[in-house]
Amino acid sequence: MTPITQAATPADPALLKDFLDAKADHYNRPSFIERDPISIPHRFSRRQDIEIMGFWAAVLAWGQRPVILKKANELIDLMDGAPYDFVRSHQESDLTRFLAFKHRTFNATDALYFLHFFRTYYQANDSLEDAFLTDSTSTTGTTVELALVTFHDRFCCDPFFPDRTRKHIATPARNSSCKRLLMFLRWMVRRDDRGVDFGLWTRLRPEQLVMPIDVHVNRVARSLGLLSRPQTDWKAAIELTDTLRQFDPADPVRYDFALFGLGVEGEM
Repeated sequence: MTPITQAATPADPALLKDFLDAKADHYNRPSFIERDPISIPHRFSRRQDIEIMGFWAAVLAWGQRPVILKKANELIDLMDGAPYDFVRSHQESDLTRFLAFKHRTFNATDALYFLHFFRTYYQANDSLEDAFLTDSTSTTGTTVELALVTFHDRFCCDPFFPDRTRKHIATPARNSSCKRLLMFLRWMVRRDDRGVDFGLWTRLRPEQLVMPIDVHVNRVARSLGLLSRPQTDWKAAIELTDTLRQFDPADPVRYDFALFGLGVEGEM
């Protein structure tokens, strides 16, 4: 691979693709898991445990990674190490242990609603994947944008929904970049032989995924000329994904490993 240079911009796409392919390969491996929030669902083997803790870890994923991991592991302990069993069978008295839980702006009110949503949802459904899809959704008739809007509306429609919790569930309908939910979808939908992403869901496909843009991806993407939109919003996420799709139409979001890795490891 030719080393990346200032010339490796969209004006030199072959060199840039070479660079990004190599970096994606470098970071997309089991050693990536240990310090990343994806390590939380990797503690489990049952599908529903992976979904519950993957979703919760993604929602909590802002701030320093060691703190995110600490708080997500705290939630697992509060659920007796068995999230799916706990959300299905907990007693009212078990909920008092969550009253002291807090991570940044996520507090006990939010945690208690999450537990309520999971309990209600899994009483009627086997997989969280269905919460992102309409009754008429087919694998060819949906988009990630529609999936996120569908999930937001479903999650927030419960009579017990506290309005303060809405800020934790982003939606493209408000032009949010939806970084945390897009990261969760990457975990659930992407599948390869590298052992990082789970690839549990099949009704959404890897080629449909949209790039999650965190502070590291944002900085590196702009420095490489992959993103020009000044705002970091849903339109920016679509722009970046469309650019990366030129390099890999079947799996554009695999470059999340490259851009995030370059940023968080201080390479760029």
